[in-house]
Amino acid sequence: MQAVIKIGSSQYLVSPQSQILADRDQLDQVLLVIDGDHVHIGQPEVAQAKIKLTNLGPVKGDKVRVSKFKAKSRYRKVVGFRPQYFRLQIEDIALREKK
Repeated sequence: MQAVIKIGSSQYLVSPQSQILADRDQLDQVLLVIDGDHVHIGQPEVAQAKIKLTNLGPVKGDKVRVSKFKAKSRYRKVVGFRPQYFRLQIEDIALREKK
């Protein structure tokens, strides 16, 4: 079973026992669920889908370097930072049937 989830402004294709790096630690929406041959598409989200996440803690990402330069004025500046992410593990994807 797989699902497409939305966390913040990013979308991830996840399956049970997989890990992702996300900028937030809370799930916003479940957009699509693939269960074997059946595909459940949300309008905009699948209401009967339930995904269990475990937060494994914060992680720093790779360093991002930003360069600033202005021609003919001897201005050069390099700034770097490491973005903060959360390592999330998908424990289970459950789909309740409509009644």
